[in-house]
Amino acid sequence: MIQLSLVVASATLAVGLATVLALRLLPTVRLQLAGLAFLAVVLPLSAVLLSGWVMFHMGADVKILAVASASASVAIGAALALAWSIAARMRELERMSRTLAAGDLSARARVAGPRELEELARATNEMAENVERLFDARRQLVAWASHDLRTPLSSLQAMLEAIEDGLVEPAQYLPAMGEQVDRLRMLIDDLFELARIDAGVLTLEIRDAALSGMVESCLRGFEAEARSRHVRLEARIPRSLPAVRCAPEQIERVLFNLLTNALRHTPSDGSVVVVAEPDGSEVQVAVEDTGEGLTEDAQARMFERFWRADPARTGTNGGTGLGLAIAHGLVQAHGGRIWAEPRSEGGARVCFTLPVAT
Repeated sequence: MIQLSLVVASATLAVGLATVLALRLLPTVRLQLAGLAFLAVVLPLSAVLLSGWVMFHMGADVKILAVASASASVAIGAALALAWSIAARMRELERMSRTLAAGDLSARARVAGPRELEELARATNEMAENVERLFDARRQLVAWASHDLRTPLSSLQAMLEAIEDGLVEPAQYLPAMGEQVDRLRMLIDDLFELARIDAGVLTLEIRDAALSGMVESCLRGFEAEARSRHVRLEARIPRSLPAVRCAPEQIERVLFNLLTNALRHTPSDGSVVVVAEPDGSEVQVAVEDTGEGLTEDAQARMFERFWRADPARTGTNGGTGLGLAIAHGLVQAHGGRIWAEPRSEGGARVCFTLPVAT
C-alpha cells in the first residue's frame, strides 16, 4: 500500500513538473495562466479519482489523503514556479527602466519570454532609442545654435572694438552691424518657431483657401532677386485645382523657405518652378529647380536642423539651416507629408501635400 502511494505521488509530481515546463513554452501569458488553471483542476482531480480507485480496492483512507495532498502541493508548486518565471522577466524590465531613468540611455531590455513580455521589451527598447535620439538631437541643436549665434556676435564684437579703438568711423560699420543684427533676429525667430512646433503649441487658423494666391504672393517677393540672378520663376497651377484646407500664412512660410532654398542652389540662367496638382483627397505641391541636384545624403538629411549640404555655407552665406526643418514641421502640423527627390532632368524637387477643402 505504501509503495503504491509513493508511486502515485511520484507520478503526480513528475506529471506536474513536466506540465510546468511545457506551460513555460506557451507563447503568451494568457495561455500560460489558462494552462496553469487547467493543471490546477485536472491534476488534483486525477489524483482523487486514482485515490478513489485505491480506496475501493484497499480501503486505506490515510493513503488517499497522502495522494490528494501530494497532488495539491504539486499544483501549488507549479503555480509558484510559473509566477516566479514571469516575475523574474518583469524584474529585469524594471531594472532596465530604472537604469534608463538614472541617465544610462544605452540600457536595453532582453527580448525573450512570452509574447506579451517580448512586446513589452520591444516597446521599452523603442522608447529608449527614441529618448536617446531626442537627447542627441538636443545636444546637436545646442551645439549648432551656439555656433551660429557665436559667429554674428563675434563679428559685432570685433566691429565695436574697432570703433572704440578709433580705427574706423562708426558710420562705416553701421550697415554691416545691421546685417549681423538681422542675422541674429532671424536665427532667434526660427528657433522660437521650432520650439513652438516641437511643443505642439503652434496655433493654426485653418480655413479653405486657394493655393494659387499663396504661390503668386510668394513668387512676387522673389522677383527682384531672381531677376538679378537671371533665374526664371514660374508657377504651373491648373485653374481647376481645388481649394486646400490650411493656415495660409503658414503655407506661405513653407513656400518661402522652399523657394529660398531652391534659389540658393540654382545657377544663373536656371529656373525655379512651383507645380501643383490634385492627388485624390490631397493637393500635391512641388518646388522644382535646375540646380546641382541631390545626393543620397542630402535627400535623407535635408530636413534636419542646421544641416547644410555644403559645410562651408555658414550663417552669412547659407541661411540659418532651419528653413527646411521649419517647413517640415509646418506641413506635418497640417496633416501633410513633405519629401525631396532628384529630378530626372537634373536639379531637385521638394514636394509636400495638403488636404483638399471639404
